[in-house]
Amino acid sequence: MVWNASLRNIVVQAAHIRGFCKGRVQLKDFRWGLDARLAARYRLSRKFRAVRTMMVDKGASAEPGTVVDFLPEKENLENNGCASGGWRSEDGRLSYGYSSFRGKRASMEDFYDVKMSKIDGQTVCLFGIFDGHGGSRAAEFLKEHLFENLMKHPKFMTDTKLAISETYQKTDMDFLDAESNTYRDDGSTASTAVLVGNHLYVANVGDSRAVISKAGEAIPLSEDHKPNRSDERKRIESAGGVVMWAGTWRVGGVLAMSRAFGNRLLKPFVVAEPEIQEQEIGDEFECLVLASDGLWDVVPNEDAVSLARAEEEPEAAARRLMETAYTRGSADNITCIVVRFNHDKAE
Repeated sequence: MVWNASLRNIVVQAAHIRGFCKGRVQLKDFRWGLDARLAARYRLSRKFRAVRTMMVDKGASAEPGTVVDFLPEKENLENNGCASGGWRSEDGRLSYGYSSFRGKRASMEDFYDVKMSKIDGQTVCLFGIFDGHGGSRAAEFLKEHLFENLMKHPKFMTDTKLAISETYQKTDMDFLDAESNTYRDDGSTASTAVLVGNHLYVANVGDSRAVISKAGEAIPLSEDHKPNRSDERKRIESAGGVVMWAGTWRVGGVLAMSRAFGNRLLKPFVVAEPEIQEQEIGDEFECLVLASDGLWDVVPNEDAVSLARAEEEPEAAARRLMETAYTRGSADNITCIVVRFNHDKAE
């Protein structure tokens, strides 16, 4: 009886995640009698996703200088903790999909943002993953302000790398100022990709990660900021901080990453200065994967690229990555963005 009950829980749990995040449910497969309320919640989730997709498609064309936000202002994650969506450019050459799942955590601290604009005749696309720790306020602040601040930077188009670096650090200071009267000490990672024409800038703070597929090969475009990295440990200790073992290597025995937004109590040892890599996107590049560490904890770079390339649509690829991380035992929030470069396709 105990074994049957455990098996029933596993099957219902598997049905739960696939029902909400895969976009299709076959009730005949739910042999343990799926609760009617769960089926109703699935139908509501599917209706919500259809409305979101319509919103995305209608925003595909933008006037020069207009910023188009391809995400709804508020994501309703209260019912099932899962959201997904996607978009394709008018010429079909660029598409993206995202998937975000609360997973086994009691609360959701992952946020993500996608924006597009035309500036000086160039199409600019911005993608971001923000993984909060100690609360969600820092990650939510980045979603609301980081890309807006970046596009307002006077050198955004002429010196994009400098603009990204200065905007990251200014936004960090803005967040600390906004939280100066609170007793919270939230922090957040940021892994962002800025595509200006065919030129890609990937900026990273923390242990979220970006990986690109080049002719099927997984190439990391960021390196996790861990306290035991020799260069990071040297920087921390030179600033007067300490790195110690507390289950894993931690700054001051507290934080398991060496760079982050927020974390006022660990300044100046934990900084929001990004490491930036540049890449010209040629025909050999297929797709880009951005994700929080809820994916990377259990899915190696090579697996992520292989899974993403196996799906025709990037939204399906993002959902598959999220589901794979969950079934492999990820205990964290899981958020993925997959950007596909369709060099030879046009609608």
